Amino acid sequence: MDKIVQYQEIIKKLIADYVNKASTRDDVERQMIFDTEHNHYQLVNVGWDNQHRVYGCVLHLDIKNGKIWLQYNGTEIDIAEELSKYGVLKQDIVIGFHSPFMRQFTEYAVS
Repeated sequence: MDKIVQYQEIIKKLIADYVNKASTRDDVERQMIFDTEHNHYQLVNVGWDNQHRVYGCVLHLDIKNGKIWLQYNGTEIDIAEELSKYGVLKQDIVIGFHSPFMRQFTEYAVS
């Protein structure tokens, strides 16, 4: 299987597994957004909490240049570690929300 296709499937499974395990409120929908053509993957909360609008990104991952970029992680889970457990090489994971300077101090890819 092509590496990009494999990474697409891993990301979709990781997000779906998180949705199935995480608790939600009745009036808040979890939307899994999978753009496999451009390799953008998000989990977004949409709805209402009493009279307050709820809208926000929970997870955002991209595939760029053969690597998975973790753009945002609003969960309590170490998503990079979870990707590793699914078989993604640490050298193929970029913590995109860390500055390029700080990435060199992690066990993951710089870019």
